[in-house]
Amino acid sequence: MIKLAKREEQIMQAFWDVDKAFIRDIIPLLPEPKPHYNSVATMVKILEEKGFLGHDVVGNMFCYFPVISREEYQKHALKDVVSQYFDNSYPRMLAFFAKEQNLSEDELTEIVNLIKNKES
Repeated sequence: MIKLAKREEQIMQAFWDVDKAFIRDIIPLLPEPKPHYNSVATMVKILEEKGFLGHDVVGNMFCYFPVISREEYQKHALKDVVSQYFDNSYPRMLAFFAKEQNLSEDELTEIVNLIKNKES
């Protein structure tokens, strides 16, 4: 799976939030500074070419929808981060976040419980 550029990811976040939308409906959901309609339309076309979006024809307009779920992309993005920065070691990644984010004992316990529940 291809890693998305920052603005592409912002557009995909908007589509994941609403599920189906016309380009004009996505622009207000994007962070400031708001891109021009034509810029968003170009990026939406690129996202469709990359296989992230599909469309339905509604009258003479396209209504776009995500083809790849947020969860699929998160899984892929996380694997990339673990691979690039933590030598493919999830324990190293968790240790890094525990240290850098000053996680409390309660938060660490919550993480351990989530992991234990996943295993059952």
